[in-house]
Amino acid sequence: MTSAIAAPATVKTSLRPIDRDGLMAFAAKGRANPQGRGTNVVHTVVEGQYRTLSYVGAHQPVVVDEPLHLFGQNTAPAPGEIVLSALGGCLAVGITAVATWKNVALSKLELHIEGDIGNPAAWGAGGAQTQPADMCFQQIRVKVDIEGDASREELEEIVRQANFYSPVANTMRNPIAFDIGLVG
Repeated sequence: MTSAIAAPATVKTSLRPIDRDGLMAFAAKGRANPQGRGTNVVHTVVEGQYRTLSYVGAHQPVVVDEPLHLFGQNTAPAPGEIVLSALGGCLAVGITAVATWKNVALSKLELHIEGDIGNPAAWGAGGAQTQPADMCFQQIRVKVDIEGDASREELEEIVRQANFYSPVANTMRNPIAFDIGLVG
């Protein structure tokens, strides 16, 4: 007589979901007014050296610094790392929204992001004479580690669609109007 040993059940919990009804209402609002825009507002204050505090609404400030080898205090992520963090956050929001729209419950979502950047111009302080196109990220790589109750092909389509519609990714891919000047 052989005894059957049951294989352990795989336990997967879903990530905390967003409000699908609210998402659908937001999507309907966008369809009704495709030219609608909002404004993000940030107030950045230099604390000293390269350490800055960026105030966004009622949140704790976002702290930005430079590493020691770039004359900062290394107390917080560098500006480029914050940009990549914003990209990761925006893509994660989009992936979550598209998965919710498609009724796919996600159990894991992690983004691994790398960006190649240089600063031979020393922020314009007497370094190499280069053009703006040479003083930005030259390549960004994003790898998405995603699991959910969908096939790999469906998950790939969710990621593709979220990338296509990501405001931050599209800001990085496309030229935008940019204005800078003194207050007053």
